[in-house]
Amino acid sequence: MTGLTGSTTSMSPSTRQVWNRVRGLLLALALLVVAGIAMAALRSGDHHGRLDPRSVDQYGSRAVAELLKDRGVSTRVVTTLEDATGAAGPGTTVLVTAPDLLTVAQQQDFRSTAATSGGRTVLIAPGPTSIGTLVPGVDVDFPTDVSLRGPQCDLLAARAAGTAELGGERYSTDAPGTDGCYPADGLPSLLRIDGPAGGDTVLLGSPDILYNDRLDKHGNASLALQLLGSRTELVWYIPSLDDPSAAEPADGEHHDDGGRDTASEGEAEDTFFDLIPGGWLWGTLQLAVAAVLAAVWRARRLGPLVTERLPVAIRASEATEGRARLYRKVNARDRAAASLRAATRTRIAPRLGVSAAETHSPEALLPAVSAHLPDGESDTRELLFGAPPADDAALVRLADQLDALEREVRTS
Repeated sequence: MTGLTGSTTSMSPSTRQVWNRVRGLLLALALLVVAGIAMAALRSGDHHGRLDPRSVDQYGSRAVAELLKDRGVSTRVVTTLEDATGAAGPGTTVLVTAPDLLTVAQQQDFRSTAATSGGRTVLIAPGPTSIGTLVPGVDVDFPTDVSLRGPQCDLLAARAAGTAELGGERYSTDAPGTDGCYPADGLPSLLRIDGPAGGDTVLLGSPDILYNDRLDKHGNASLALQLLGSRTELVWYIPSLDDPSAAEPADGEHHDDGGRDTASEGEAEDTFFDLIPGGWLWGTLQLAVAAVLAAVWRARRLGPLVTERLPVAIRASEATEGRARLYRKVNARDRAAASLRAATRTRIAPRLGVSAAETHSPEALLPAVSAHLPDGESDTRELLFGAPPADDAALVRLADQLDALEREVRTS
């Protein structure tokens, strides 16, 4: 007789079964990733060159730079704090496109230089993270929508421009020598503050009047030209992450003997959550909801099989065929082989004089089989008590060999 070789745990899912179960989830995940990349690409295209005086895109500022050039104002783009502070002076306007991107150390250095330069500083939408350092004594309130507003102030530039599209951040201060214009809910979205040596600081709550696609609407162009064209030179400062000054410690920090940066007394160190980009909480919540939905989708009722009395009589061949199909569906070759071997042992044991109690005992059954079939003892052990078949073909061979063994026992 031919022995069986190789074995697998047939109740464990095969590679094909695992693929069939997870392919739907992987397809949904792939669609989400593709959609996210597509949306990011579309949005990145819209915001390319944002507030860059060299950009002609929708959110660029090339138009205002060209108008200033026609009025004799030169525009120079810088991306480092050293270049921005080095160019500050009585005849210069320094515009900072993203004050909130500056570190505390950069804000302190910029403030100390701008306060004594005698020129104009224009800060675009400074928020809570920068307003206290860059403009002490000024508070920022919740932002509002950008819409068409009237100046409602005595600032000559605002009165000459008339209505303009302002909004965004709103500011308040008790400092003398200030002009608050274009108010929203009682708080100005444009604030001008006098500085020493004839200089001043302008806080612009939103950058919309500087965009290429907004400049020709209402009084936007007039207001932008008067705010940025009061000096002969305009330094357009676009903060960059490559700026070496971003890695320098603030004035209130020092290095201990071990070389570690230690915060000054009263200044709290950043926590782990402070270092995580904004929006992480919503992203984590969305992932958790997706995981729960996936678990519900793939949920299965687990537990032991419950035997029930059949409501009708079923032919033995139909029951056998149905069970065989169930075994085949889950690749349960080990269970099928065990059932075939047990049935064969049960049928041949009485013919060999083996009691029912010892029917499934190799020590009792195999010697009896060997007495009838002396030439096949080793094959008989593998056949009746061997390992599970490795594939369906091996299972079929096992069934044929068990049938042949049973015929030999009957005819011997």
